[in-house]
Amino acid sequence: MEDVLETIRSWIARPEPVALATIVEVERKAPRGPGAAMAVSARGEIAGSLSGGCVEPALVEEAGEVLCGSEPRLCTFGISDDQAFGIGLSCGGTLHVFLERVSEDSELLRALGDALENRRAAALVTVLGSSHGSSAKPGAKLLVFESEAASIGSSGDGALDRALEHEARGVLARGSAERQTVSGADVFFRSFYPPPVLYVIGAVHPAAEVCRAGKLLGFHVVVCDPRSPFATPERLPAADEIAREWPDAYLSRQPLGPRDAVCILTHDVKFDVPALQAALATPVGYVGAMGSRKTHARRVEKLKEAGVSEESLARVSAPIGLDIGAESPAEIAIAIVAEIVARRRGRLNTTQAVSKSA
Repeated sequence: MEDVLETIRSWIARPEPVALATIVEVERKAPRGPGAAMAVSARGEIAGSLSGGCVEPALVEEAGEVLCGSEPRLCTFGISDDQAFGIGLSCGGTLHVFLERVSEDSELLRALGDALENRRAAALVTVLGSSHGSSAKPGAKLLVFESEAASIGSSGDGALDRALEHEARGVLARGSAERQTVSGADVFFRSFYPPPVLYVIGAVHPAAEVCRAGKLLGFHVVVCDPRSPFATPERLPAADEIAREWPDAYLSRQPLGPRDAVCILTHDVKFDVPALQAALATPVGYVGAMGSRKTHARRVEKLKEAGVSEESLARVSAPIGLDIGAESPAEIAIAIVAEIVARRRGRLNTTQAVSKSA
């Protein structure tokens, strides 16, 4: 839904209603999974996609009814094997889609957009249906924030709200999109996280290309280098932020998490060692350091002298990037972001990372 959220917000600000279709469950295979969304404006504009072309025409027709005032509804669309073959899938599947009207007074969507802009994670909870014993209404929503006890919105049932808030925090911890039955209510939970951060340490020659590659992966990119003549927007046009200070001091103040990455490109011990210490003291998901094996061996000795454990040292990918024979700045950037993706997807373990340094 992140890909259509800003468009939806701009449409409802006109102001006019929007029909929002969200995949809540997939059977067999489908082009997109739970949480994917498509929006249709009152003017017939379309943002997003659910199937690559199979179900969109039918959804647009259903959306027209919802825009005219029909109640929210669960729709089921089957993708035949022939249709799947036509859009490059190995087999068809079934999409369960929740279709609802979003009006200009949608406080929750505005709050969700604001939370992401302010780098706060949240779970959007939508009631799809409920048992006869509950007063929850289909389409009712809650927005539950990761770092705050308070939530926005209500299902219409106070007891259910408390149960939904509890479940939403579990979904946020897993970073997932899930359909569940909670206290007799059919509910869809969708996690939203702000963009992960790529910290590029050192405004050296490949830094501009690493920034560009990081943006392609959806990172918020920060370059940190105290040598201000090198760290400039002109040299680093893809960087979202430039911090002109010592990397260890800067990193020690940042809330680095498992989705973030630190790329140390300076290959200068006086920068590298303190920066690595600061990064390894956090749960950051990826730490890579540029330089030869000999350079990294010197870094490791300094880090050991500083008390860094073998377990922490094993987290460092050095030399940085997958070994693809990269030479140019663009090739180096591709090797680095490919390694970040491999680590994120569980295709690169610490043993492989250590073997590069051996």
